[in-house]
Amino acid sequence: MTVTSTSGTAADAADSTDYAALIAQLPLEEKVHLLTGETAFTLPGNGGIGLAPLAFSDGPTGVRGLKFIGGDHVALFPNATLVSGAWDDDVARQVGEMLSEEARRQNIHVVLGPTINLHRTPLGGRLFEGYSEDPYLTGRTASHYVQGLQSAGTAACLKHLVANESEELRNFMDSRVSEEALREVYLLPFEMAVEDAGAWSMMAAYNDVNGVPATEQDEVQNRIVKDEWGWDGLIMSDWFATKRTAPAANGGLDLVMPGPDGPWGEHLVAAVRDGRVAESTVDDHLARLLRLADRTGGLDTGDGVRSFDEAFPAPGSSLRAEQLKRLAARGMVVVKNDGDALPLTAGSSEALTAETLAVVGRHALKTQDMGGGSAQVNAPYYASVAEGVAATFGAEVPVLDGPAVRRRPLEADAALLTHPETGEAGLEVTITDAEGTVLSRRTSSTPSLSLGFDDDFTGTPARVTLRTRLAHPGGAADLGAVGAARWTLHHTDSAGQEQQIAEHLTFTGIDPGEGMLCPPAFDRRVDLAADSVITAVADLEPVDWREKLLPRTELNLSEESHLLAMGAFGRLTLTASAAGPGDDELIDDAAAAAARAGTAVVVVGLTEEDETEAADKTTLALPGRQDDLVHAVAAAAEKTVVVVNAATPVLMPWLDAVDAVLIAGLPGQEGGHAIAAALSGELEPTGRLVTTYPAADGAAPAWSTTPGDDLGLDYADGTAIGHRGWAAGDADAPLFWFGHGLGYGSWEYGEAELVEPGEQAGAAAAPSVRVSVANTGGRDSRETVQVYFQPAEAGQPVRLVGYQGVDVAAGAAATVEVACDRRLFRRWDAASGAWARLTGGELLVARGLGDVRARLPLG
Repeated sequence: MTVTSTSGTAADAADSTDYAALIAQLPLEEKVHLLTGETAFTLPGNGGIGLAPLAFSDGPTGVRGLKFIGGDHVALFPNATLVSGAWDDDVARQVGEMLSEEARRQNIHVVLGPTINLHRTPLGGRLFEGYSEDPYLTGRTASHYVQGLQSAGTAACLKHLVANESEELRNFMDSRVSEEALREVYLLPFEMAVEDAGAWSMMAAYNDVNGVPATEQDEVQNRIVKDEWGWDGLIMSDWFATKRTAPAANGGLDLVMPGPDGPWGEHLVAAVRDGRVAESTVDDHLARLLRLADRTGGLDTGDGVRSFDEAFPAPGSSLRAEQLKRLAARGMVVVKNDGDALPLTAGSSEALTAETLAVVGRHALKTQDMGGGSAQVNAPYYASVAEGVAATFGAEVPVLDGPAVRRRPLEADAALLTHPETGEAGLEVTITDAEGTVLSRRTSSTPSLSLGFDDDFTGTPARVTLRTRLAHPGGAADLGAVGAARWTLHHTDSAGQEQQIAEHLTFTGIDPGEGMLCPPAFDRRVDLAADSVITAVADLEPVDWREKLLPRTELNLSEESHLLAMGAFGRLTLTASAAGPGDDELIDDAAAAAARAGTAVVVVGLTEEDETEAADKTTLALPGRQDDLVHAVAAAAEKTVVVVNAATPVLMPWLDAVDAVLIAGLPGQEGGHAIAAALSGELEPTGRLVTTYPAADGAAPAWSTTPGDDLGLDYADGTAIGHRGWAAGDADAPLFWFGHGLGYGSWEYGEAELVEPGEQAGAAAAPSVRVSVANTGGRDSRETVQVYFQPAEAGQPVRLVGYQGVDVAAGAAATVEVACDRRLFRRWDAASGAWARLTGGELLVARGLGDVRARLPLG
């Protein structure tokens, strides 16, 4: 079967297939069986109706495959804020196309992305997965990503429907959102991706919305998405998110994930038999599943099912490297550049050398290329800033470590681990049951594994033993483990004596996903023999979530809740690292190197502890003593450039003391090379901020992610999310505005003019803005013209309504026309339950709301 595009033969064939005839061949039990996953990431097939098993994979920064941990190598893309930070439809589409190639290479039908929840508060732990604080930028980026992904028959899955902007108590919290904000802000990206890109699937969130679980939202899933928008796609649950049988089936959920157990199955059959759910409802869910299969090549309607026999670039290929490096650099943002401190001269007669450039910071050596949680992938390599600097500026340029940045121990470096007997890379992993029977024995290439979620063995594990030889020179080291278990670690000290450390790690919260996403950890400072063999034994302890959660009446869980079936699965990891100098010594050494060189690049940032699924931040301050490092280097160097290796806002108490700041995001497997290319000017970082940067903790229109005692989290900022709230004066002036970004050009704007829509466009069409821009700098560069709408109506916040990028040669000018989106010139009237047109006000032509270049009144 050939699948060409969302608007081509696949979609056309899906529209013409008689799904009702196929469904009529199945008894109720078989229909229901097809509506729950067969495994963690696959669906059951049915040969009788030509339905092949379908495969899903987590995204959106890579197509991980069917293993949560330790799967095959796959390409690690720049994170979502770097994709949206390009403010470029072509970039988003290219990312989707490349991800489709990654999916097809692994026989994946559906990629679980894009994440289009909004950056409501900068504390949100999962913001790195989402595009923006702005619904229009998010929806437009998502639409082109979806178009690229689905153009070759790989389904996108918009997630998470809806109002899922924080992680704290995410399985139980209630997002309390006004009808206006829900319609105008939080549903808008989903509406755009449906209307403009025809997304084929969505994922319902963990949280409640206004007192109703997202998986049971009849108002959202049935009345708005399926009926009002006329959408014919499929809504699946987030993993283990389905809380009740009949309300979910009646509320518009089509598919429960994962499998094979869950709240449907025999429970849903019983609900149909006793009249709580109509069989026609089940049939509609199944028709949507068959349509998804048809669109992705998994339904045989006469031509067979899809064969995944195409050839694509390997994840570690030079082609992928070039693509990923270019994409990462495009989305990086220069937020300060006094005296044209950037770009640094490289590859010229004025090239910086070991005598004139120093690079410092923990993130320079251990660059953070991705966030934590389900977006993590097993990349073929991770390029650090140190590697990028060596390749770009020369191997002699000093790269010095900086102060510690983590609160938790770091997993052992896989490159330093070998099987004690065979000498092959990795660890020996032995899994046994309670009787000591070996369930699995293998060599793992990574020091982490998952249990109880996507196991490839049968039986109930009771003990896991990890054995490896650690390449270590001997002496002080930090040794430990991650994962809920009774741990015993054995090693040899420098005197040749066997030593043992032990720790009992337990679940501390009420989130059953904690064991996989935020497991407990420990480490100890030990004396380690050179090349010591380390044996780590984890004795597992079962967790009965039914007993733990059901008595808590405030959680409002039913006996059918999928959460109660999760068990004690989780991640187990061996941690090991050499004990290095203290922070004071590292900071002093960095300052001395900066003074010798004159020009210093300080790389600071966050880690996957801070930017992760299942946990929010409590501060925007950089972890550890990174601020002290920047201050010390800035005081010593003649010129200081700071690279922020983080996807979300951080505080910058040192901003006035440094010359330039580059926001590098989480740049993927080519991260270090992309950062070096941006610093050198090989590639211009033309990105614009997708999130407003607060000047201080708490100085934002929305801040806390902590639900109240009743588990409610009020979206009190209403429709004035992010920059809209700042523009309305709902918080102190920000450090950097949404949309801000300097690039390496300088720009003058000519007179702007309003271009009214033609008569054929209709009364609801929006105007365009035309403006000339001149590149007055000495380098070819790219400008992004942004247009905002400030309604005349009281209480209506400013909103982004259009943008357009343009490449302009040095000294040249170009005329740019920005089309405004009609969907931003309306408001939801809750009283009438209908959209009302906004008229009057003005359009702002800007380089971000902090730099408005023209104002155009609307009649």
